[in-house]
Amino acid sequence: MHLEIVTLAARPDLRDTFWDMETSWPEFMKHDPIGNAYYDALDAFDEFVLVCLDETGRQVAKAHSVPFRLGDGELPDAGWDGAIQDALLTRLRGEEPDVVSAVEIAVEPALQGAGLSGRIVAALRDNAGRLGFRELVAPVRPNGKTDVREPMAAYAARTRDDGLPVDPWLRVHVRAGGRIDRVAPRSMVIPGTVAEWRAWTGLPFDRTGPVEVPGALAPVLCDAEHGTATYVEPNVWVRHPTGA
Repeated sequence: MHLEIVTLAARPDLRDTFWDMETSWPEFMKHDPIGNAYYDALDAFDEFVLVCLDETGRQVAKAHSVPFRLGDGELPDAGWDGAIQDALLTRLRGEEPDVVSAVEIAVEPALQGAGLSGRIVAALRDNAGRLGFRELVAPVRPNGKTDVREPMAAYAARTRDDGLPVDPWLRVHVRAGGRIDRVAPRSMVIPGTVAEWRAWTGLPFDRTGPVEVPGALAPVLCDAEHGTATYVEPNVWVRHPTGA
């Protein structure tokens, strides 16, 4: 399908409808406190936000990324949360960022599986290169992982007969030229009360211990006695050279 990809900075007129597009994220994933801090500061990163329009001009996908200062260190264990936090701090401190991290790629549910994801990953990489960055990194959420008990390192290492990852999202990134770097063991941390988790999931959260939640990549740890539950999601860092 024809796809026009523009930055939010280039098309500020799209801000009014930007959040209207339906997505397929599980409800609990909308309550990451660090992630929500980024979305509240979106205007500061509009050169790094892509909007994907079909031939009628309707938004069918979007992609978020953020610049931050990495230096010579390894990509952070904190993954998604770490990239966002570092991007906010880099801006607050007035530092010069040296890498761009993908934050979110969302495709309208009706168009998922239509081959748009790889094009959008490439567009994020090319946008980072256009802005002078040598690398796009991505804390990939391998949403093909269904066994929450399986360690992420073991799952990320699994490949098909053709040598590509078994996970669909990791496969998209590798096909787009990315290289799997390492696991980010605490990429997204979502704390809440048991009442909040019940509202987000419809599950009882009435016993202390791990709770398997649909859409989660690891168990949610419930402390029923103290009325809290916390989800710590591992992701997989992938590096994309931009050629800049």
